[in-house]
Amino acid sequence: MNPPNILTLSRFGMAALLMVCLSITFPGSMILALVVFALAALTDALDGHLARTVYGCTDFGKLMDPLADKVLTAAAFIGFIELGVMPAWMVTLILSREFMVTGLRLLAADKGIVLAAGIWGKHKTIWQMVFILVVLFAGVFHCLDKCGTILWWGGLFVTALSIWSGWHYFVQNKNLLTAK
Repeated sequence: MNPPNILTLSRFGMAALLMVCLSITFPGSMILALVVFALAALTDALDGHLARTVYGCTDFGKLMDPLADKVLTAAAFIGFIELGVMPAWMVTLILSREFMVTGLRLLAADKGIVLAAGIWGKHKTIWQMVFILVVLFAGVFHCLDKCGTILWWGGLFVTALSIWSGWHYFVQNKNLLTAK
């Protein structure tokens, strides 16, 4: 258990804390949610850097790092349903994409193939993170209601981008679905 892997594990705890902050209103809950999410995003960047440059990549990190990212973003998106920022159908489509791509990666791994993230998946991740930060900032400044239409369109954008990147991922790797 090296420092990058410890940072990866910490994101699971931060995802739980983020969910609490988005589900239970208390003084400073949105500020804490923003701080927790920003800190989790920083640990993601830091653990990747440390793994690549100092400690080396581990099988644990290769599996758990993307899973921790998915749990973190899922916690945010599910919290956004509760806040009325995103409808459940958008979040369901986003999470379905994540499960399906993870399943495809597991299928590939079973065949000894490592599927790297493509450019569309990287764009999807960046825009999801930007959207989550925008929503959290809107919550901090108490303008979720005033920004409702803009946030809805932002949610639609990240949903569409998630679907597109997942579709693209499956098209690029369709051979895995037909291989025996």
